[in-house]
Amino acid sequence: MVGKIIYILGIIAAIWCVLDIWKKNLDLLKKILLTVLVLACSWIGIAIYYFLIKDKI
Repeated sequence: MVGKIIYILGIIAAIWCVLDIWKKNLDLLKKILLTVLVLACSWIGIAIYYFLIKDKI
C-alpha cells in the first residue's frame, strides 16, 4: 500500500517537473535532455532538477 502511494507521488512529481521544464524559455535540446533526466532517474532526477537546476534556468 505504501509502495503504491510513493509510486503515485513519484509520477505526479515527475509530471510536475516536466511541465515546469517545458514552460521555461529554453532551447528544445535542453528541454529534451532535462525531461529525459527527470523521467529516467525518477526521484533522483526530480531532486537534481528541483534543488540544482530549477533556480539556474
